[in-house]
Amino acid sequence: MFEEFVGQPGLPTLWFLVVGVLLIGYIVLDGFDLGVGMLMGRIFSRNEKERRLLLNTIGPVWDGNEVWLVTGGAAIFAAFPMWYAALFSALYIPLTLILLALILRAVSIEYRGKLTGPRWEPRWNAIMSVASFFIAFLIGAALAITTTGLPLNDNADRVGGPFAWLTVPAVIGGLGMVGFSLVHGLAFLALKTDGEVRHRARTMMVRILPVALLPMVAWAVWLQVIGATPLSLTLLVIAAAAALASWIFAIRGREGIAFTAIAGFAVFGALSIFMAAYPNVLPTTMADGTTLTIANASSSPYTLKIMTIVAAIGLPVLFLYQGWTYWVFRKRLSAEHIPEAHRITELSEHPNAG
Repeated sequence: MFEEFVGQPGLPTLWFLVVGVLLIGYIVLDGFDLGVGMLMGRIFSRNEKERRLLLNTIGPVWDGNEVWLVTGGAAIFAAFPMWYAALFSALYIPLTLILLALILRAVSIEYRGKLTGPRWEPRWNAIMSVASFFIAFLIGAALAITTTGLPLNDNADRVGGPFAWLTVPAVIGGLGMVGFSLVHGLAFLALKTDGEVRHRARTMMVRILPVALLPMVAWAVWLQVIGATPLSLTLLVIAAAAALASWIFAIRGREGIAFTAIAGFAVFGALSIFMAAYPNVLPTTMADGTTLTIANASSSPYTLKIMTIVAAIGLPVLFLYQGWTYWVFRKRLSAEHIPEAHRITELSEHPNAG
């Protein structure tokens, strides 16, 4: 029985599911802090104290949430090297932009509090907002590409120029991730804050949810048209019900249920996409090209066996640690909890300088 499970195609299927779990975990967890990052601009926040409040809501968790993306990429590299090679070689430009945006986002979080001034904080707030937008858009585009395909020839090499990845499905996936992140970020702020920011976040979430989630719904429906199965259709219906439930409970002021439901929309919606794509990991859009599947893109059975043993130890640790982090920092925050910003004294102004 065990030998049947760990042999082909059991382990490739298992690792397809593991990669899916890791990527869905990233969408759900980093989605809301990307949304909060996008809201650091002037459209939502009304003063510097509110922006500091927004930053404090994601402060304990934002960097840990990005671990899911790194782990997902590493799992693809180790479990499906052909998938990794074909996809990542075609995405040099967007991956470079993602890396740049991730760096700028981290720097903006660290640097914005080092000084105070009429230009310093607004500059880093804008960088945080723009970087968060591009991370969400480009990650969504990359995930959409891996489910809808690239022009791969019979050797599974990408055909076309450096922008062959910029397709209609990629744009829809990018907008889908941006829209979901905004809604999820607003749901998180409504759950995590109190006072005026809480009510403003809930009101904005109710207003934009029906429109903001449409691109992600379109992405999921696109995959159902390509390769619907009874399971993928069932998952899509559950996702739609979760989105409706989130909207209704947000209207009623039940922030906890609304936040959980919108996370459920992402989980079941993404699962419906992955199940409709299965067993393909990177389809070709060329008539005479080669589609990468879990069978022809995976590592050897021995490699997958070793990876399974390591994952069985490491993944529970990751789940427990992140669960503990969210539990410790579960209380609401309000603008009253944020002290006034301290002016940093320049060295030349210090009485002992020189």
